[in-house]
Amino acid sequence: MTDKDGTFDLLVVGGGINGAGVARDAAGRGLKVLLCEQHDLAAHTSSASTKLIHGGLRYLEYYDFRLVRKSLHEREIVIAAAPHIVWPLRFVLPHDRNLRPAWMMRAGLFLYDHLARRRFLPGSRAVDLRSHPAGAVLDRRYTKGFVYSDAWVDDARLVVLTVVDARERGATVMTRTRCASIRREQGAWTASLVREDGVESVIRAKAVVNATGPWVARFLDEASPVRAGHHPRMIKGSHIVVPRIYDHEYAYIFQAPDGRFVFTLPFAGDYTLVGTTERDYAGDLATPAIDEAEVDYLLEMTNRYFQRGLARGDVVWTFAGLRPLLAKSTDDPKSVTRDYVLELDRKGPPLLSVYGGKITTYRKLAEDVVDVLAPALGNSQGHWTASAPLPGGDMPGADFEKFVAAAARRYPWLPATLLRRYARAYGTRIERLVGAAGALAGLGEEILPGLYAAEVRHLCRDEWAVTAEDILWRRSKLGLRLPPGAAPTLDAWLSAHRSPLT
Repeated sequence: MTDKDGTFDLLVVGGGINGAGVARDAAGRGLKVLLCEQHDLAAHTSSASTKLIHGGLRYLEYYDFRLVRKSLHEREIVIAAAPHIVWPLRFVLPHDRNLRPAWMMRAGLFLYDHLARRRFLPGSRAVDLRSHPAGAVLDRRYTKGFVYSDAWVDDARLVVLTVVDARERGATVMTRTRCASIRREQGAWTASLVREDGVESVIRAKAVVNATGPWVARFLDEASPVRAGHHPRMIKGSHIVVPRIYDHEYAYIFQAPDGRFVFTLPFAGDYTLVGTTERDYAGDLATPAIDEAEVDYLLEMTNRYFQRGLARGDVVWTFAGLRPLLAKSTDDPKSVTRDYVLELDRKGPPLLSVYGGKITTYRKLAEDVVDVLAPALGNSQGHWTASAPLPGGDMPGADFEKFVAAAARRYPWLPATLLRRYARAYGTRIERLVGAAGALAGLGEEILPGLYAAEVRHLCRDEWAVTAEDILWRRSKLGLRLPPGAAPTLDAWLSAHRSPLT
């Protein structure tokens, strides 16, 4: 699990999107990297996002042009790097005459279209909702609107595939392993890493990156000799999932009377995702959950715009994540920048802490982190991630539909729904899962409807899955479609087959 002498150039603490990106970038520059995560990869904030790669249209209202431009630039890079898990999405923005004026929306969308070059996405335009397909399900009072582009992302898979790439470039990955302490000794860091089963290992690293997300200040104060320079304000963002509200593939962005925006997005085929809220949070960092007021708020927003009314009984799933923001308690959360801050402690071997950030800009954040640390590590390798596909994303022209058609010819025995799910999750690496199978029987036991032993073995062996939750809710969203007893059934199967899976 460690380098031969237990010594690394870089220890990255935190297996969310920022830690994953840093580990990948550093490993690709030839550095010896160890990534440790106290739980599963993407177990918290990075699997609880609104699932968007976007520029942040609403940030224009706060004149955060730098962040929007950077985000729009990164949007193009991420779409090209992972077309199986990131794809374009058209958003409908109905105009509510009682809220923002139409001229303001037109001006904002013009800027959004032109702040960065667009390769994959069409620009915005005004639409008549009385004749546009997306207007049919809306309340009749919404007659005008706008359409613009952003992109969808499978956030948890983005993290996992980024870590897979880091490992393939030489990084060591330790999940379910807590970094209990770091201390400076003889010009390097000595770190105590404790696995879930209590087994401790001690490693040395020339530099440490604290990419622990909501735990960023706590890690400094409790596990390091450095005191946190900032104690982020925790903002909870909650989402609900309901049965599909409409049949088309457009997403919506709705203006709320409180000045916020709420999205409704096509989700997992048969569902609609609604989010997000922004509430202060002071509870357990590992277990944020939606509250009744947030559910009511999101239902009220959908009912404000759609003809079909939703009630609490329509909610089939909820999730919530934390955003650690550098904001005063008096600041309105929606007005606080989502850009990141890197804080470097140079009193001896370097310790760099990452505050904030958003999933869209994770690649650039990682590049900046490694740029800061590279001189101290004697590394002069240049940037490389902007043109490198993620595992499974090496499709000619980033054309996912063309890839699916080719896969259907190659695997005619795979049911169309299963083939498409495999293609979305694994991209060109579908062959690693399918192997030499020439029929469904070759995938092994069907443990749960649509979940075969071959896939579970792949996820455990190659993607660090350990539990049913890892598989049903992070590596996939099969949990939405399966009965309540599915998770115990899968956990029992995993327990019975533990040894052969690793």
